[in-house]
Amino acid sequence: MKLLRRGSAFHMRRRVPLRFKEVEPRVHISISLHTDSETDARAKANVVWDNMIDAWEAKLDGATSDGAERLAAAKRLAQRRGRTYYPAEAVAKLPIEELMQRIEAVINRKGQIDLSEAEALLGGVPIPALSVMDALDEYWKVEAIRFKGKSEDQIRRARNPRLKALRNFAAVIGDKPYLDVTTADLQAFKRWWKDKLMAEGLTSNSANKDFIHVTSTLRAVAIDAGALDKILWTTKGLALPKEEAAIRRAFSVAWISDKLLAPGALNGMNGEARAILLGMVNTGYRPSEGAGLTRSQIRLDANIPHISIEPNGRTLKTSASRRVIPLLGVSLEAFRAFPDGFPRYADNPSLSDTINKYLRENGLLETENHTLYGLRHAFEDRMLRAGVDERIRRDLMGHSLQRERYGAGADLTQLHDTLSALAI
Repeated sequence: MKLLRRGSAFHMRRRVPLRFKEVEPRVHISISLHTDSETDARAKANVVWDNMIDAWEAKLDGATSDGAERLAAAKRLAQRRGRTYYPAEAVAKLPIEELMQRIEAVINRKGQIDLSEAEALLGGVPIPALSVMDALDEYWKVEAIRFKGKSEDQIRRARNPRLKALRNFAAVIGDKPYLDVTTADLQAFKRWWKDKLMAEGLTSNSANKDFIHVTSTLRAVAIDAGALDKILWTTKGLALPKEEAAIRRAFSVAWISDKLLAPGALNGMNGEARAILLGMVNTGYRPSEGAGLTRSQIRLDANIPHISIEPNGRTLKTSASRRVIPLLGVSLEAFRAFPDGFPRYADNPSLSDTINKYLRENGLLETENHTLYGLRHAFEDRMLRAGVDERIRRDLMGHSLQRERYGAGADLTQLHDTLSALAI
């Protein structure tokens, strides 16, 4: 790269790499850096060159690809030019000043239209005719930020229901272009689900989740492609009436003490699962929260032994889920046996099924409607009966407040004293 002074400003002169000759007719480029400082010119030259390389790469991608890849290349080039990619119809509706700026930008020094620039700035790439299932593939790219910071198991849990919903939808209406989906298609899917609910005794919640996954997926992809105006369907009247949610039963104190904690009652369960269950008795954590705890979060040597539920390679359910909980009674003893955490279940979705199966087969469920989660509800019920302040209850359970959150809340000593009276 050469820096040449012309008048009061430095210019950068550099040979265009051969691989870009298809999209850049010039052999050399010479660009003003708009500075009379050589130091500033050298710093700016590197940035300008990197931007040019990226723009040429985008042009090359657009020239050698079709469909979604070509559209992505056009968007990238538009971004390099400081613009947002819009389809041609949307470009035509831009304020006249911006429209003229875009038109002027696609004309090169020889007065010719640069086709790659035109595609990027004037919306010349047709929206690819993605099928419903193609749209799902595109969704993972469009919404990649949603999976940032999640563990492998959390990603699986987020992806699988959406994959199931789109597969169900495509099986009903056919894997047609996603922009050709109509309200009639959605209603056909609704009828399919109503028949399925009647035949299999499922709840409307299953159907409504599918409706949400399908419509949110197609809408997100259309928005990213600048094609929201192409969507002609409506979700009005799509959702099925909600049914009364099943009540999650809390274990009684007597059942916990006399049955679950009876000598030998849990001996047949593997050690890590047993410790997670016992840890839940006096902390009320969600099973996945307990299973995901690491050595640094299990603080047995602190003045007040406690656990800290915080992001650790897994995102939390909500911001309110971040909390510290004192360890007392059987829960403290359980963690003393596993101070390094539970690697077997740290990112393993089988925990609840394993524990519930054992409890069921050994007559340790208080009723047929009880599950492991009943220990979490039992913990909250004990706090409620003991008159624990609502703010403290919500903080310990990881629930959000129904108002603005002021202050740090109770400290560890106060939490310890509060739970000491009701720990088992």
